Amino acid sequence: MAEALNIPAGSTTAGSVAVAAESTVATRMSAPPSFDVADFPVPHGREEEWRFTPLERLRGLHNGTAVATGDGVKVVVEAPSGVTVETVGRDDARLGRAGTPVDRVAAQAYSSFQHASVVTVAKEAVLTEPVRIAVHGEGGVAYGHQVIELGAFAEAVVVIDHTGDAVLAANVDYVLGDGAKLTVVSVQDWDDTAVHVGQHNALVGRDASFKSVVVTFGGDLVRLHPRVAYAATGGEAELFGLYFTDKGQHQEHRLLVDHNTPHCKSNAVYKGALQGDDAHAVWIGDVLIQAAAEGTDTYEMNRNLVLTDGARVDSVPNLEIETGEIVGAGHASATGRFDDEQLFYLQSRGIPAEEARRLVVRGFFAELVQQIGLPDVEARLLDKIEAELKASV
Repeated sequence: MAEALNIPAGSTTAGSVAVAAESTVATRMSAPPSFDVADFPVPHGREEEWRFTPLERLRGLHNGTAVATGDGVKVVVEAPSGVTVETVGRDDARLGRAGTPVDRVAAQAYSSFQHASVVTVAKEAVLTEPVRIAVHGEGGVAYGHQVIELGAFAEAVVVIDHTGDAVLAANVDYVLGDGAKLTVVSVQDWDDTAVHVGQHNALVGRDASFKSVVVTFGGDLVRLHPRVAYAATGGEAELFGLYFTDKGQHQEHRLLVDHNTPHCKSNAVYKGALQGDDAHAVWIGDVLIQAAAEGTDTYEMNRNLVLTDGARVDSVPNLEIETGEIVGAGHASATGRFDDEQLFYLQSRGIPAEEARRLVVRGFFAELVQQIGLPDVEARLLDKIEAELKASV
């Protein structure tokens, strides 16, 4: 059984690997979700899934005291031909198919939204321009729901851009038909006072490919929960993430890839940089390989670069494996400061210290920025990284 685990030599791991030949007991990773808020007790911070989150900064999203206001968020969708955009009510049958809320805030969001945006890409349509969804906070409290659905063999890129100030809890569903290819770029570029809690559910069809790039810069508190499940064999999922946590910010990313179907693949790579007092980043990477998911190939990695004193990182990768008949499964996590030898080398070539520092950080993030594939978005994010670094000088 141990031969199925692939933990690279030289990597720093901070997590757990649980192996069971056969299990029918719900675990922490596979705990039954629910659409009913009443099924989730109000968290107190001692629960495993909430122990890193400063509940007092959720502004009432976790205990039902945050009441939606008319000036919450404004959602604008720009889509090319071949795409249908609809605003639907709560009774639309397409809502909630990709996944069920896994915590109280997600259940509260599902119970509280009034209208949802549904973006549908027609069967076999191949978009040459991205779908752009702008979510702009206007200072109030809001609950939201969005659905992105691709028909069989469709291909699309979707950019979801969060800006402004709001207290927002929202669920986003991605439904991929057989052979479809979807790339989603979700940018959290909130004002410093915003609070954003979101659950992202992806249901990947037969031989379909899903790529998610999550970028988090702004906000007082951002807590995102990307999840992937497979509807049929042959599905692939890539989960990439980039976050820059500044003074006083709390940024939390909690991933779950549920390998519930044979012969599927997943790869998760998240990288973060932190600077300033009380900057706190949390990364939880959970991969569940169910007994039926033979032939699974999965890997997850988290890297963090601490730029100043006073910053804190919690990084926990986990694997739960219920079958030994897999191609591979591994995880890695490492957190460290600047490599003094890299900086010395650059300075010895005549590069000033601050410029050398900037080059190291750009190189650290370059792999993930290039995954976006949209020059205007990539340039904007690189400019944002530059601005963050200048602010710390």
